[in-house]
Amino acid sequence: MAVAATPSIRMAIINPCLSSSRKVFMSSTASFSSESKEASWTRLKSSSHILSSQPFFQSLTSVPLKLTKVVTKAMSAANENKPLPGLPVDLRGKRAFIAGVADDNGYGWAIAKSLAAAGAEIIVGTWVPALNIFESSLRRGKFDESRVLPDGSLMEITKIYPMDAVYDSPEDVPEDVKTNKRYAGTSKWTVQELVESVKQDFGSIDILVHSLANGPEVSKPLLETSRYGYLAAISASSYSYVSLLKHFVPIMNPGGSSISLTYIASERIIPGYGGGMSSAKAALESDTRVMAFEAGRKHKIRVNAISAGPLRSRAAKAIGFIDMMIDYSLANAPLQKELSAEEVGNTAAFLASPLASAITGAVVYVDNGLNAMGVGVDSPIFANLDIPKDN
Repeated sequence: MAVAATPSIRMAIINPCLSSSRKVFMSSTASFSSESKEASWTRLKSSSHILSSQPFFQSLTSVPLKLTKVVTKAMSAANENKPLPGLPVDLRGKRAFIAGVADDNGYGWAIAKSLAAAGAEIIVGTWVPALNIFESSLRRGKFDESRVLPDGSLMEITKIYPMDAVYDSPEDVPEDVKTNKRYAGTSKWTVQELVESVKQDFGSIDILVHSLANGPEVSKPLLETSRYGYLAAISASSYSYVSLLKHFVPIMNPGGSSISLTYIASERIIPGYGGGMSSAKAALESDTRVMAFEAGRKHKIRVNAISAGPLRSRAAKAIGFIDMMIDYSLANAPLQKELSAEEVGNTAAFLASPLASAITGAVVYVDNGLNAMGVGVDSPIFANLDIPKDN
């Protein structure tokens, strides 16, 4: 709506003109002055679905003139059900590396699917001990149902790399790991070697996703956690992201995006999420902000984190109380529904896309709003309050 500061008011409107073959919307101008406003109002009302003229005339006689309460709406009845033009997440021509995909029911897999659905090429890094079974399951079609994209095609993973992000270079690998039978037959799986292999095979990437964590003493309260357990959680769950981005950023194209997964335990007390894992997630979020500055200034790379709600993934089940956390979220979150991995995947696709070109250093909550709650409304203390609930 454009209003000219003249004795008469000019308001741009749209008149729908329909033909048998197409709909053409022609712009016209309604002119209102103190002498002709009644006649003009009659014409405008018939074309713009405005039911009453009285509020409009009241605004015309006010000083200074205000039109903020006037809403004009011109449309074709035949056009009401027509889909609006889209604002697509378009990642065609982009290449994504997702670190930490080892099955088809975790957030890493869901993110890979959403990126693929948006057109990105997918390459993944899989923890060495899980590599053989993951590749075998993929070959045998065990994941085919999970690979189906919205257009009916199957997600393609261009290449799978062995990876253990706890070790930066071959010199860091202890002898007992080198000789461990679970690592037998694989090579070039430290972070440095991994990135060198990706560079040799593909040259560059546009998107980096960190979807891995490990806390060997996660079931222990913090005050019972050993130094080894605490530092192991930090190493695998947060520094691994620093190391991956540090090594990948030289081969990331400007305008690229890096995303990690975090959890509300970084800032709230979650009993049972121990062993230093809450500290590791807090470090991950702090590092996200610092790396957003450093990678943004030097490489024009955006760095964000997704704080995802509880999911019944294989990794989460290892914690031991994931079902209880899902039930708690259902009872207390503003949106009473179970979170799907796809919702997290779609958020990652948005953050990786040009639509999020001004977003960096952020922690985006995808948890049905549970992070916003200050109390658990399922507590008996709130029994007498009229709190809406899904039955």
